[in-house]
Amino acid sequence: MQISGTAAVVTGGASGLGEATARALAAAGAKVAIFDMNTEKGEAVAAEIGGVFCKVDVRSDEAVDAGFAKARAAHGQERILVNCAGTGNAVKTASRDKKTGEIRHFPLDAFEAIIQINLIGTFRCIAKSSAGMLALDSLEDGARGAIVNTASVAAEDGQMGQAAYSASKGGVVGMTLPVARDLCGEGIRVNTILPGIFNTPLMNGMPENVKDALAASVPFPKRLGDPAEYASLALEMIRNNYFNGEDVRLDGSIRMGMR
Repeated sequence: MQISGTAAVVTGGASGLGEATARALAAAGAKVAIFDMNTEKGEAVAAEIGGVFCKVDVRSDEAVDAGFAKARAAHGQERILVNCAGTGNAVKTASRDKKTGEIRHFPLDAFEAIIQINLIGTFRCIAKSSAGMLALDSLEDGARGAIVNTASVAAEDGQMGQAAYSASKGGVVGMTLPVARDLCGEGIRVNTILPGIFNTPLMNGMPENVKDALAASVPFPKRLGDPAEYASLALEMIRNNYFNGEDVRLDGSIRMGMR
């Protein structure tokens, strides 16, 4: 699919993997709308790339509907959707306090919050965007649109404390093929990237020695991933009309350990 001149929406586009993808799409000539909760950063990035910012909470039908309405008013119906909005936490399923002996379990509202954002939020944007794409005329090969989702290597080798995060990202992986099959008759492709350890704002609060240790754990190249490398793969998934229904790890061949 040609990117230049095409309308695109990037969720979580104000920072990290989403920001890199929004910038790469704009550099390739796309008309980009950024969905994010961070108004200050989102508006700044949108201004730099000549795009539009939409304050969107992917947990809300109303907010997502309003975001798509604003994006489409500015750029027309999107043919490209990249889902990067997401979050995580680290809580054991059940644990014992080493000092007091108190036994705790994972608060279910905290578990549900991760599922709502990472999994249901992703599907909400897919469903609403693809419904809009159905109204478009088809292009080469009958193509109407391309969707790229963000999972994580934790979908396949989650660590201790990642039950909610791994479940949410495993759900994104699990729905990739059936959603691609749902939409294939309409010329809409769906793929998912499973990033490894990337140098995103999530890493900014970590001590340098911790970041160095994480980088050293990557087999090759021994460094954290660059968000531009994620963006590069996302754009290839969009451009290549034969890329469909795939879940692709982007991780320097790392396989996460127990901890």
